[in-house]
This record gives sequence, structure tokens and C-alpha cells, in this order.
Amino acid sequence: MKNTLHLYNNDNVQIVAHRGAAGSNIPCNTIPAFDIALKGGASILEMDLFKSTDGKIFIFHTGKEPYQLNKNIDLTKLDSEEIKKLRLINVDFNPTQWGINSFDDILEHFKGRCILNLDRIGDCIPDVIKVVERHNMRDQVLLKHAPIPSVLKIIEDVAPDYMFMPIYMEEDNASEIIEKMNINYIGAELVFKTEESPVIQPEYIESMKKRGKTLWGNAVLYNYKVPLSAGHTDDVSMIDDLDKGWGWLVDHGFDIIQTDWTYQCCKYLKDRGINH
Repeated sequence: MKNTLHLYNNDNVQIVAHRGAAGSNIPCNTIPAFDIALKGGASILEMDLFKSTDGKIFIFHTGKEPYQLNKNIDLTKLDSEEIKKLRLINVDFNPTQWGINSFDDILEHFKGRCILNLDRIGDCIPDVIKVVERHNMRDQVLLKHAPIPSVLKIIEDVAPDYMFMPIYMEEDNASEIIEKMNINYIGAELVFKTEESPVIQPEYIESMKKRGKTLWGNAVLYNYKVPLSAGHTDDVSMIDDLDKGWGWLVDHGFDIIQTDWTYQCCKYLKDRGINH
């Protein structure tokens, strides 16, 4: 098992910038948003990928076109030249100077700088891997996906040496399967609605740690009705009590925290003496 998550930093708890650090006139999933996140202390950038009709890979969370482009379109139905002409909008629905970045541009811009977590790649894993290999950036890439058998087989076939994390919802239903496959299984994202969920119990956390697995906690709140970390979220951290949010995740053994508040989370971890 090869784990290169600490290739560019020595943080005890690493911070993942969810789609970068966006706001106002800086749209998420763009080079400027990712640059700002790194300046704020993030060591891992989470990004969403999709493929155009002519096989080019771009960075965008498909399904969000009306909110980020002010257009009712499906980017996966467009070719690369059509996509390059589009401009993202800001929080006031005004057009910005920022376009949709190609995966090639992202890789070159962040080469040798940080770890890239590639999300939403289930439909285009072989194509994504070809681009990464062309840029010679295998050690900078972390693949994360629900442990669907078809996806696991593709990863085993085309990306066995890439860092991979399954996403376990409430319980671990795939470790035994993955450990028998030719997959670089370095850890897992644990998603849990309550503190009673199996994946957050001390005995499970301890067993994963003993096997050298890195644990990823998600503090992002996509929908307040759907808790991903039993309520220990960015919102709780920023509005109520830092120790109840990010602190709870750290104290329960998480090695990675994904957040929308990169700078504040990094500052908290430094103030507590967890990171330097």
C-alpha cells in the first residue's frame, strides 16, 4: 500500500477544500478558488469531473448548471469547444471572467503543489487516468468513490496503484472485498447520521487505525436535513462551538477533514496545537 497524502505537508490532520474556497465573484471548482484554498492552508483539493461529448475532461459539478452558469443545459451533452466558451456566474448571478477549467489545465497548474481528490468520476475513470498519466502525476491523485462492484473492478483494472478511498455510509460493507483486490486501499470516508452509527464506534475506528487506514470526515453541510457527520459540521464550528464541530471529528480519530471554511479550520487546528 502506497500512501502519498503527506507528500507536500506534515500536518497531523489534513484539510480538504471542498471545491476550493469560493465566494462572491470567485466560483467554486475553479483554479482561483483552489489557489485561495491552498493559501488558506488546505493540503488536499476536492474537485468534480465530467467528460464532454468529444472525450475531454473538465472540472464542474454537473447538475449545478442553472446555479453556476444561469443556463438550463447539460454540460455532458456539449463538446469541448462549446464548454470553453461558457462563463461561470457569481453569487449575484452576474457573469464572471472565469470559465470552466479543463482537467489538463488543473493538473499543470497544481503539479508538485498538493494532493488532488477527484470526485464524480465513476463514468470516466479510464479517461481520467489517461490524462493523469500523461502529466505524470499519479502520486498527487486520490480517488474516492462509493464501493460499487463495477467501479472497484475498473479501479483494479486501470488504476491499481492510485490511492483509493471508498465512502462508507453508516457501515463498512466493503473492506473485506477491497482488501482481496489489487487496489491501493489507503483509507475511507466515513459518513454517519448519528453517533450510534457503526462506522463511528471506537472499536471500528481502532481497527481501521491498526490496519494503517486513513480516515476522512466530512464537515460540509450540503443539506441540513441530511447529516453526514452526526451534526458535527462546518455550521456548528463557525456559529456555535469549534470543539463541537471540527474538534469532535479530530478527537474521534479523523485524519482528514473536508470543509468549506478552509482558513478557519486550519487556524483552529493550529491554535489547538494539532497542526503546526
